[in-house]
Amino acid sequence: MSRSTPATIALTKAGVVFDLYTYDYDPGSERVGLQAAEALGEDPRRVLKTLIVMLDGKPACAILPSDQEVSMKKLAAALKGKSAAMAPVPDAERITGYKVGGVSPFGQKKRLPTVLESAALSEPYVFINGGQRGLQVRLAPADAVKALGAVTAAIVAE
Repeated sequence: MSRSTPATIALTKAGVVFDLYTYDYDPGSERVGLQAAEALGEDPRRVLKTLIVMLDGKPACAILPSDQEVSMKKLAAALKGKSAAMAPVPDAERITGYKVGGVSPFGQKKRLPTVLESAALSEPYVFINGGQRGLQVRLAPADAVKALGAVTAAIVAE
């Protein structure tokens, strides 16, 4: 497994301090984020998943705890849009340059409007996909927000 991905290169260029963690990716897992949390021995609220959505017809990115579901209504409001829906897998892969299961918000082909679940800011560290299936970066949530130019908001479904 390569430890150098567009995501890790982007983080390094941004001067972000991070650690890399690898785990055995299970392509048959129903919920990739939860499988990653279990494999890493971490609380799912610290292992964040990256979702690509279509916000008013344009791509955007949502980052939230792996054990939560996104509220499309809250997500759209956080990014000042009217409506949001999950992007189809082929579109998400084309837009980001990553394969689903390895989608990272860092180092995408084009920087997308991004929102990070605000509850993650209360964690001392979070794990976010490092741009490859089975590769996670561990970093401070505030560093992720800064590197992505992300907004923070409560976007999980209740």
